[in-house]
Amino acid sequence: MAASPIVQYVVIRSDLVSKLKWPTGALIAQACHACTAVTHLYYKDEATQEYLADLDRMHKIILEAKDEESLSKLAETLTTENISHKLWVEQPENFPTCLAVKPYRKEEVQKFFKPFKLFK
Repeated sequence: MAASPIVQYVVIRSDLVSKLKWPTGALIAQACHACTAVTHLYYKDEATQEYLADLDRMHKIILEAKDEESLSKLAETLTTENISHKLWVEQPENFPTCLAVKPYRKEEVQKFFKPFKLFK
């Protein structure tokens, strides 16, 4: 049986656009910051290296959290479960905007992301 694919989950607060009226570019920047930071933090990780070995086939799953509370709860759960991630906290506002996990085999982490919908 083939190994589960390596994926990177990214969860972005949807209320930044819907309620706080952030421009799309600013929202995309948050996801880029979180992905870059988590890749840097876990660069030597075996799954990260495998993920980066085939740049044309990287697989990211972009999900939405409805607000700061749901994103923070996810971060707490991932910390408790020892799932490596980076919660991006925008400065100088000092509030969480996005979370990215390091690359993982999908089967290892997908259960943590079931409550979240694809970002629209």
